[in-house]
Amino acid sequence: MESSPLRDSEFQLFKDLMFKIAGIHFSQEKKVLVGSRLAKRLLHHNLSNYGDYYQLLVSGRDPDEMQKAVDLLTTNETYFFREPKHFAYLRDWILAGNVSNQPFRVWSAASSTGQEAFSVAMLLADLLKNRPWEIIASDLSTKVLEKCKTALYPVEQAEHIPKNYLQNFCLKGTGPQDGFFLMDNKIRSRVTFMHINLNQKLPPIGEFDLVLLRNVMIYFNVDTKRQVVERIAAQIKPGGHLFIGHSENLHGIVDCVKSVAPAIYRVP
Repeated sequence: MESSPLRDSEFQLFKDLMFKIAGIHFSQEKKVLVGSRLAKRLLHHNLSNYGDYYQLLVSGRDPDEMQKAVDLLTTNETYFFREPKHFAYLRDWILAGNVSNQPFRVWSAASSTGQEAFSVAMLLADLLKNRPWEIIASDLSTKVLEKCKTALYPVEQAEHIPKNYLQNFCLKGTGPQDGFFLMDNKIRSRVTFMHINLNQKLPPIGEFDLVLLRNVMIYFNVDTKRQVVERIAAQIKPGGHLFIGHSENLHGIVDCVKSVAPAIYRVP
């Protein structure tokens, strides 16, 4: 069955729904994206219009369908060692000055398909050696979390990984995995993946030395940014750090973290 185009009134319904669930704001420019990504679900359910699909979502008749829609509508662009100044700051300032014997804990709060979490993991494994460390990697999308857990990536994505890290922490695929590389178990075993909605009360995940909340707040309005950052800052140890995307800023939004460098904040 061929579906009718996404009408403005239907787009508004999905905008309101995603804001309610995840605090994500879709501008009018995202209408085509929303329509194209949800079209396959209309086809799957043999529905002729987006209004009927919206009613299916909110009716609760198919509990798994809401998560499928969220997975389709959340953007998951990322790559290894993205925004290298953050990794340089972690290496030269945070880790260089950290002499505690307590586990160094990191939360990749919008981990997408795992490249961010595994980039940090390689850096920690290299610099902390035998000192204890751990990473929580979370995302709103269950689909990308399943990808994270495989820890398997096309070789083209190795472009920004330092050569010595490729040699020490990445395994070249063979046979059916030819053309891919796998993160070594000494890295994978330190990373725990969790489904977390940053727009809701957080689960008991403990405190962190560093939280990465990068390139996700561009989808939030000011009030949602404030709520999410305050929620996350409460999980950061005094003196710990928060990294956000270089296209984002918290100026005039919160006072629970203090700017120490571009896109880098510290909890007093």
